[in-house]
Amino acid sequence: MTELRIEAQDLRTETLDLPGAALAYDIRDAEAETGEPVLLMIGSPMGAGGFATLAGHFPERTVVTYDPRGVGRSRRADGAGWATPDEHADALHRLIAVLGAGTVDLFASSGGAVNALALVARHPHQVRTLVAHEPPTATVLPDREQALTAIVDVHETYERDGLGPAMAKFIALTAHKGPIPAGFGDPSPNPADFGLPTEDDGTRDDPMVGGHIVACTHYELDFDALRTASTRIVIGAGAESEGAFTYRAALAVAKRLGTDAVIFPSHHAGFLGGEFGMHGEPDAFAATLRRVLGEEG
Repeated sequence: MTELRIEAQDLRTETLDLPGAALAYDIRDAEAETGEPVLLMIGSPMGAGGFATLAGHFPERTVVTYDPRGVGRSRRADGAGWATPDEHADALHRLIAVLGAGTVDLFASSGGAVNALALVARHPHQVRTLVAHEPPTATVLPDREQALTAIVDVHETYERDGLGPAMAKFIALTAHKGPIPAGFGDPSPNPADFGLPTEDDGTRDDPMVGGHIVACTHYELDFDALRTASTRIVIGAGAESEGAFTYRAALAVAKRLGTDAVIFPSHHAGFLGGEFGMHGEPDAFAATLRRVLGEEG
């Protein structure tokens, strides 16, 4: 059923010129006019390809997905390295404006949730409802210093030793349940245990363990602006993520906003239906998202 829904929606690709970059975005036009705003789905560093299954569950909505600045088809031309959440927020602000549809509903996953919260803090009039799913904001954790140090270690391992050793530490960090202990990642896990390469191929262009991981997790959200924003903000967390870093961060963000997090089915990427070889529970995830957006289930 999901694949049939995806095929039924027309998809067209557009490009938005930005200072130092060109932003690629995809539009799936609604099958019928319902009066609902555009539904924008974003991740970071995950691009548009990760939302194919989820977008297919909303054929009655015009759905827009994109490759974030510096990722996939939206490579930067200014040589300035990985974009910050504020730069991503500015790109989203410009994208929503060029869509010409007024306010949008916004589902944002992982680093995309951090970027979306940065957007809403600055431009709340552009977003009716934001569903921010597991924003990995280490700055809100009680163990923030240990978490931030462990994240910097992942990035420094990448710069020093390459992708395999860095991703092994990243996987271990994201899978850890409970507070991050001091000295996490020492001794270093063996990349081979995760099916990762042990040799350094010399490349340093991975969007996850490159500069993105530090810029995203170290970002300080403007909670004063978010609490007074006209946007309805819903923080989501995955049921299977309980105790993990991103789950704890989501609950901490919700608490700072004076709300309770909504628990979604599955895990951090529970909306995936085989993209990148990963599976969640996309049917149940989409049903929960539909309820959160105020639509009928």
